[in-house]
Amino acid sequence: MQVTIVGLPGSGKTTVFNALTGGHAETGGFSGGRAAPNVSVVKVPDERVDRLAALFAPKKTTYADVTYVDVAIPAGAAREGTINPDVLAQIRNADALLHVTRAFEDATSPEPPDPWRDVENMDLEFTVADLTVIEKRLEKLKTQGRHGSQSERDLAQREQELLGRIEPHLSDGKPIRSFGLTADEELLLRGYRFLTQKPVLVVLNIDEGRIGEAAALESAGRERYGQPESDVAALAGKIEAEIAQLAEDDARLFMDDLGISEPSRGRVISLTYALLGLFSFFTAGEDECRAWTLRIGSSAVDAAGAIHSDLARGFIRAEVIGYEDLLECGSMAEARKRGLLRQEGKAYEVQDGDVLQILFNVAR
Repeated sequence: MQVTIVGLPGSGKTTVFNALTGGHAETGGFSGGRAAPNVSVVKVPDERVDRLAALFAPKKTTYADVTYVDVAIPAGAAREGTINPDVLAQIRNADALLHVTRAFEDATSPEPPDPWRDVENMDLEFTVADLTVIEKRLEKLKTQGRHGSQSERDLAQREQELLGRIEPHLSDGKPIRSFGLTADEELLLRGYRFLTQKPVLVVLNIDEGRIGEAAALESAGRERYGQPESDVAALAGKIEAEIAQLAEDDARLFMDDLGISEPSRGRVISLTYALLGLFSFFTAGEDECRAWTLRIGSSAVDAAGAIHSDLARGFIRAEVIGYEDLLECGSMAEARKRGLLRQEGKAYEVQDGDVLQILFNVAR
């Protein structure tokens, strides 16, 4: 999963990047002058992996991971058509956007913070970028649609019709994620990787003194933003970046003193998982305990394919047990003895926290 961090200059987005990754990326002036992104792969905190590892004492323990990409977008660049193509590609490659907006006082800024104005400005820039893509594509389809096989012409006609309906929606200032695309329409648009189609987590970067207001700010933000496939989080980026540099015990004491219940990393990942409709299942044994990521609604054969394509091709059945049941049993053997290790077929819908063993035929 790739999450791209965006925000206007001065929003503190690179500070938030450091908070989420434990990194030391240079802050201040990044958005205005550099095109190279900051990139970091973060292991997803999951105490279930830790407890499975304690049970099985495996040779290897593997967590799911998230890639954070912190890109530079100069203010107004989208409207002026000056966003670096490499930067734009980084944003389009994202599975979700994390939009950092300044909600803290800054002595170096001539203006007081206005986070929702800044959100609207960035949304407008992304809307303009998507409209530009659509306008160019529609112009090309006017001639392309008259060539090729009948099936190619039919596909071009469907694409032209869909883009023609989306264009006025965007022109009204509404993101594509609010358009109500069908599954077939989403498939038709997949190659465009539209910016306003991506799920977005708005992060209000607040002062340390407003940590106690975080929940109220988030609730008010959700009501105000009100877009599908979006959520709002409030965190003190500067403090969280300091916490990310501390040892676990020291970090806990620091957070308790500030009234922070958990580090931002785990919470932001959880919110992003929810936006994308993702969850974790596990494989566990003496060789490895590992977390895997799936979309809600995925089947047992999808889970097998996430582990390895050979397992999906030769799938026979899955042995499944809930994480908590396995811990209570203490071993797979005891779970089998108690009848808690279920036999499930290809169509079984995998649940968050399931522990799977895939039986497959290598000859298939």
